[in-house]
Amino acid sequence: MDAHDHNHDHDHEIEHFNLGELKLSEEGLSLPIDIHAEGEKPETREITAEDLAALAEVEAELDLRWSEVTIDPTLSRMEILMDLLGNPERSFPAIHVAGTNGKTSTVRMIESLMRAFHRRTGRTTSPHLQLVTERIALDGQPIHPRDYVRIWNEIKPYVEMADTISEKEGGPKLSKFEVLTAMAYAAFADAPVDVAVVEVGLGGRWDATNVINADVAVVTPVGLDHTDYLGDTVEEIAAEKAGIIKSRWDTDDLLTPPDNVAIIGEQDPAALQVILEHAIETDAAVARAGSEFGVVDSTIAVGGQQLTLRGLAGEYPEIFLPLSGEHQARNAATALAAVEAFFGAGPGRSLDLDTVKEGFATVQSPGRLERVRTAPTVFIDAAHNPHGATALGQALARDFDFSRLIGVVSVLGDKDARGVLTALESHLSEIVVTQNTSPRALHYEDLADLAREIFGEERVHVSSNLPGAVELAVELAEENGIQSGSGVIITGSVVTAGEARTLFGKEPC
Repeated sequence: MDAHDHNHDHDHEIEHFNLGELKLSEEGLSLPIDIHAEGEKPETREITAEDLAALAEVEAELDLRWSEVTIDPTLSRMEILMDLLGNPERSFPAIHVAGTNGKTSTVRMIESLMRAFHRRTGRTTSPHLQLVTERIALDGQPIHPRDYVRIWNEIKPYVEMADTISEKEGGPKLSKFEVLTAMAYAAFADAPVDVAVVEVGLGGRWDATNVINADVAVVTPVGLDHTDYLGDTVEEIAAEKAGIIKSRWDTDDLLTPPDNVAIIGEQDPAALQVILEHAIETDAAVARAGSEFGVVDSTIAVGGQQLTLRGLAGEYPEIFLPLSGEHQARNAATALAAVEAFFGAGPGRSLDLDTVKEGFATVQSPGRLERVRTAPTVFIDAAHNPHGATALGQALARDFDFSRLIGVVSVLGDKDARGVLTALESHLSEIVVTQNTSPRALHYEDLADLAREIFGEERVHVSSNLPGAVELAVELAEENGIQSGSGVIITGSVVTAGEARTLFGKEPC
């Protein structure tokens, strides 16, 4: 597939929005963005057993490549492949999101806002919860397995050519993540999309996604994670993640200032300093959480929270967000600022409030404090590091009032399991330690030893598998006739969250 057959370079060279005429409403001046006429909704196609069998064959083939936990830090292989494919990554505007926590939720919020403004969207996130097709979404829906297989077959000859070139230069073949990123960009060019919302896989500077030169770069909060790859200090990790902020000057047209905006979520001061210095070096305009944008007010509401957000263009009141936790309110402020920056909104030129409300009200972020059962209430959350577990604990404490909360926890072996358990300890009455099916999962007995140190012997239960652990946790929550005030939270890993979603009959989304 040659992206030149269907690219939108000519669209990218002109403004992708019209300012139209400013109008005065009760909310003040608003920016009537010239939206595309709303087309037909994407056709829903049945997924057959044959489709899933073909998908499994492709997955088995791709699983022979390096996994996401084996890293060779360079963009050279991706650049070779993009050239061979005709540079599909240049055929659409993009918003690129890096950070340690909150990336996926922020990406989903940005994408939902874009769809509310009738933009055709491409979304790529990682890792997936249940099915690999979740990683590549068009119009908010995972790509159909048939299209996933088709796109792989179309780009496969070029991938093999790039493999050969890399090996001749002494490097490895492309990793599975690199191939999936290329498939996403090919799918977006093929659609074609009006905007791609792209989540960094790991780090930023040399992440496979970073072959794009995004219109807006977003850095969510940076913390200590993947220290074996990204560095031992928050400054080193921030430097890697800030690598998605790049100069956008066109050397052939130095008279036309480029749009280049960096949206920076709340940061440790040391991380913020590094990110700001990099933004200055790349001539990027910067908007910072707590300065240029932020959360004015957040109150608990049935099914989520009610927000007033301060954006780049002013305040956006009475926004309902169907997600719990102050961290999601902060993610919403970051997402709104990113969309404002993309459309060129600013003081006196705000986005349409009703459209913003619609975009947030329809956000889905599966596996993020997601309720999958009532009586007792069962939640799933993909928190997999101490920073994420802390945010989860704070959300449970602020937004819910459980008299008894049972945790079901399985953590991957390369994560800070002690840190995760310590962050959760004050929020859980008891914990059921278990093991998901990932070969990288920490053995349940080793996790149990850690849990006993932190929780004490009496509060720790053990189950060798997730279904058994969930069943035990529900029984514990129902004890003593206090079912109405009891709950279960299943967490510790994206894999744990995904397997729990499947267990409760949730469809990939």
